[in-house]
Amino acid sequence: MSNLLIQLAEALDNAAITYMLIGGQAVLVYGEPRLTRDIDLVLGLTPDALSRILNLTQELDLHVLVEDQQDFVHRTWVLPTLHTATGLRVDFIFSWTPYEQQALGRARELLIEGYPVRFAAPEDVIIHKILAGRPRDLDDVRGILRKQALDIPYVRQWLKQFEASLEIGLVDLFEQILREEGG
Repeated sequence: MSNLLIQLAEALDNAAITYMLIGGQAVLVYGEPRLTRDIDLVLGLTPDALSRILNLTQELDLHVLVEDQQDFVHRTWVLPTLHTATGLRVDFIFSWTPYEQQALGRARELLIEGYPVRFAAPEDVIIHKILAGRPRDLDDVRGILRKQALDIPYVRQWLKQFEASLEIGLVDLFEQILREEGG
């Protein structure tokens, strides 16, 4: 898996595309070890740049998993692919919001076999996981809280902004998890 992460990072760097790893790969860095069979990459691009990513998928031997890529990406902002050599799914997630732009700027470079790979900051991984809200995601939040010193006000600020537009109790959910973890 680390070889594929490096290949993806190099290809994105060579194409001058800002990115950050989120999801299970970032949880492995910041939280509790767990099995993950996918790679989630947030890109500093909108779906208008789909052709650039499609070129990369060919270069990296990634099989696109949807027929009408243009329509799917414009509806979902995600391009799902499969790395046939490893069987790993690689999702390219397009972005445009002020939050995503800030999170991309906060990403941390971590060396993997000597190559710098950009991972979302742990606070941004937590925000993504709270937004997803699945039990596995909330367990991931707990694991990160146990292992990382975090900028809690930053997390609260963004969850509050998302809460206002989504009309769901994100801050309360985060506060409940913080209490459970003794924070």
